[in-house]
Amino acid sequence: MEPEKDQNQIIVVTGLSNRQFLERYAGAGRVGLSGGVTPVDLAISRAERHLDGQKRWGVWSHAFFFQGVRADGHHWVIESDLQFHRKHMQLGVQENRVSKYHDEKFYTSLAVLDFGLTDAQASLLLREGLDLVASRERYSLRELIGTVIALRRPGLRGKENLLARERSMFCSAFVQHLFRKAGIDLAPGVNHKNTTPEDISHTPLPHVTYLLQRETAREKIAGLKSKFRNPFRARSPRIKSGIRKS
Repeated sequence: MEPEKDQNQIIVVTGLSNRQFLERYAGAGRVGLSGGVTPVDLAISRAERHLDGQKRWGVWSHAFFFQGVRADGHHWVIESDLQFHRKHMQLGVQENRVSKYHDEKFYTSLAVLDFGLTDAQASLLLREGLDLVASRERYSLRELIGTVIALRRPGLRGKENLLARERSMFCSAFVQHLFRKAGIDLAPGVNHKNTTPEDISHTPLPHVTYLLQRETAREKIAGLKSKFRNPFRARSPRIKSGIRKS
C-alpha cells in the first residue's frame, strides 16, 4: 500500500535495482532525475554547487519525462540528451525505452517525481514532447554553458539564457518547457533555459519524490568528485622525499 501523498514528501527506497525501482515507480506524466559518474555528469553537478549555500555539489545531472507503457510493453521516456551509439549519434529531444536507465554503472542515482497530474495534463505534456521529437529539437551544449554563467551570477537566472538559440534546449530546460506549456511552473523565477536538474529536484510545487538510495553509490561518487576537483593530485608521484605527506 502506497503511503498517503503529502506536499513535498520524500520516500526513500532501498534494496532495489534500477530496473525494479523504475518498474515500480515510473508512471506517465512523472519526471525522472538521474545522477552519474561520467565527466559530463560530474561537471554539471559541480556547476550546481552555486545553488547551495554551503557549495555542496548537486546530486542530479539529468532530467527526463515518463510517457508511459506503449504497445511494445515497454515504458518509454522523452528527453533531450546526447547519446553516442556505435554507428550514429542522437543529439536532442528523443524517445528512449526506460531500460536505458537500468545500467547502474552509469546511472548511480535515480529519483521519480510524482506531481499528481490529471490524465488531461499528462496527455498535454506528452503531445508537446512528441511535437518536439518530431521537429527534431536539438540538444544545446551552448545553452548549458549559458546556464553555468547564470549560476555564477544569480541575477541572470530569471532572464533569457545568454547563449540561447532557437529550436534547442538541454534536458532540464526541456522538462521545464513541457510543464510550463501546461501552466505548471517547476522553478518559479528561473528562465526555462536556465533551469537545472537540481532546480527541478527542489521544486516548491507539491509532489512526492521516490528516491533510490545506495550507500555504495554515494561513496563512489564522493571519491570521484574529490578526484575531479584536483585530477592531478592523485596521479603526481612524490619525487622529493622531503615532501610532507598530507
